[in-house]
Amino acid sequence: MTDLAEEVAFSLIGHHDVLAFIESELKKPSHAYLFVGPTGTGKATVAREFARLLLCPEHGVHDEACSSCRRIGTGNHPDLVIVEPEGRTSLGADTARWVVGQAVLTPVESDRRLFLIEEAGLMTDQAANALLKTLEEPSAAVVFLLVAESEEDFPPTVASRCRIIRVGRVPEDDLTAALMQRGIEEEKARVLALVSGGRPGLALQLAGQPQIAELRQAWLSVPSRLSARPGDSITMAEEMLARIDPLATEVASSQPTADQRDRAKRRASQSLLAGGLEIMASFYLDSASLQLGGPIRNTDVPLPELTRSSPARAVAASHQVLDAIVDLAGNLRPVPVLAALFSSLAGD
Repeated sequence: MTDLAEEVAFSLIGHHDVLAFIESELKKPSHAYLFVGPTGTGKATVAREFARLLLCPEHGVHDEACSSCRRIGTGNHPDLVIVEPEGRTSLGADTARWVVGQAVLTPVESDRRLFLIEEAGLMTDQAANALLKTLEEPSAAVVFLLVAESEEDFPPTVASRCRIIRVGRVPEDDLTAALMQRGIEEEKARVLALVSGGRPGLALQLAGQPQIAELRQAWLSVPSRLSARPGDSITMAEEMLARIDPLATEVASSQPTADQRDRAKRRASQSLLAGGLEIMASFYLDSASLQLGGPIRNTDVPLPELTRSSPARAVAASHQVLDAIVDLAGNLRPVPVLAALFSSLAGD
């Protein structure tokens, strides 16, 4: 591992290939980077780390944090401009035009000026168009760091002018090991890795919540509780969302403003719901694997529960669950999606 990777390995969980890439970019950075990946995977953390290393005179390789690195950590560096949305749901043209005006200013103490937009996916088309000219004709002293779920959140003209850095989810074993390094007991660390769906940021935020194990068990119990009676699927959908709500609220509680808390809660809810459905899908995959002589992931589930469906039906059910995750990623309302899923599985 390089000096840089050793420097940041503890603060960032996983993403070793991404760290290697940003190390290679330090000497001659591009004018714009777009960090993309699922919520909670740490893409904003990676972007902030990149900002720290770009502005640090020694690129972060030192025994003790320098003045530049300390101020990056507190958000007080004069050459790091953190751009926030105006409200709950959008980053508009006025903000973009302000950024364009700031981008022509000379750096205060570094050789470059960085603009970090952690919720760039909220950028309106008008804002993207206002920013486009600056991206097309960049100053050598300016670097843009945009963070979003996907490059599809932007017009192609904007995304194509950025260097894309994909920050994916962390494998379960790697995330579990990293959580244990931070003093979390092994069983709890594994449950956190499962419930968070490989999202390190979410796992760390949930570490202090005692009901995490209960949430996992609730999702694993759904297949045996399914009912074809009218209305039961809606009741169960509302129940599962009610289990998620207080956790998402707690995750978002540290944000300083109401708008930021609303956005953080929405992201946490989406991640927890996706993670829960993945746990549910793993139940069906265990069912098929067990009956075909293979290994199972959820060893604490009673074996009779895993043999209620044939292997073929269990595999089909797992596909239905994963399809529901895709539907929810398209911003469909969660209650109807879950209710339809539970009703369909009950009827199989």
